[in-house]
Amino acid sequence: MNNSKPSHVLAERGASVGLISLHRPEAMNALSLGMIGDITQALLQWRDDPEVQLVALRGSNKAGAAGTPERWFGHFCAGGDIRFFHDAAKAGDSALDDFFTQEYALNHLIQTYGKPIVAFMDGVVMGGGMGLCQGIALRIVTEKTKMAMPETKIGLFPDVGGGHFLSRCPGAVGEYLALTGEVIAADTAIAYGLADVRMAASEQAGLWQGLACTAFASAEQALSFLKERLPDTNSGASLPAVLQAAFSLPTVAQILAALDAGGDALSQQTAAALRERSPLMLHVTLEQIRRARSMDLADELRMEWDMVWRCFHHRPVADSETVEGIRALAVDKDHQPRWKPAQIADVDPAEVAQFFISPVAPEAHPLRQLR
Repeated sequence: MNNSKPSHVLAERGASVGLISLHRPEAMNALSLGMIGDITQALLQWRDDPEVQLVALRGSNKAGAAGTPERWFGHFCAGGDIRFFHDAAKAGDSALDDFFTQEYALNHLIQTYGKPIVAFMDGVVMGGGMGLCQGIALRIVTEKTKMAMPETKIGLFPDVGGGHFLSRCPGAVGEYLALTGEVIAADTAIAYGLADVRMAASEQAGLWQGLACTAFASAEQALSFLKERLPDTNSGASLPAVLQAAFSLPTVAQILAALDAGGDALSQQTAAALRERSPLMLHVTLEQIRRARSMDLADELRMEWDMVWRCFHHRPVADSETVEGIRALAVDKDHQPRWKPAQIADVDPAEVAQFFISPVAPEAHPLRQLR
């Protein structure tokens, strides 16, 4: 494991299961560069271990003493460490680019892992936390789950493979979640294809312990053990027709106009939410989702690396939408971001197009090894 202290990832071997616990409760398990390295190292080690049949992921919370059952679950992962993004960008720290390179490589590793992975997606599951959970064998949510890809709120876009998994949600759900950053609960997540099964939060510890203590002869046996102990879950939730119609339209301006024309409260609330987001990144995000529908995971993650590089390097740091968005939300906390441009109608298509031009040659791309 990474030798930096304190350690925020606990990687343990059960009888035949690899167990990863995110343990940074003071930050709702927001991912640091060290945590990404530790998770990656554990997964690579277990991938080649014939005795490990399955890997399970969970988060910790602030309650209880370390080592007690009450310490675990509560929140899975709130995303990446956005304060680090802000400070590293302003300092010109190369660790910022390393963070995204290693995080996206981890997202790819998880989705192409040769063994099943199960995630206990309790509490807050956002941004980078979603990147740890999508494309795996079993995604468990609870009545406490709060799931979102809220990046447009900070002048970013839904990364960590967000273009890939959001674009594969039914209908215009991907566009809606990507642009608004709306928080959804367990049943809606299941209906949208972003989770598989719901269980009571109070029963997670027992299931986790059962996984840890049981010897499995195969991955199939481990998955059967889980599924036999989880309830059948059906969800009839769907994206409201008025939002489906609006977010299917070709441009951000048309989406907003359709919402403005709607006489219902949901349309008006959604329009108001879009007007709080970065106009530039709304355009970039919509283009990302539409492009990602026809891309495989590796190519989509390479595209995201190019996009996130633009977020921090395309403009001077003082003019970065992402640095400004994080400042307003998490640094100064004035919740008054000064977006450039300030209006959706004023976004230059040529600037949007720049986000989809790689700053490096294919043979030099940091994620060129992904397949």
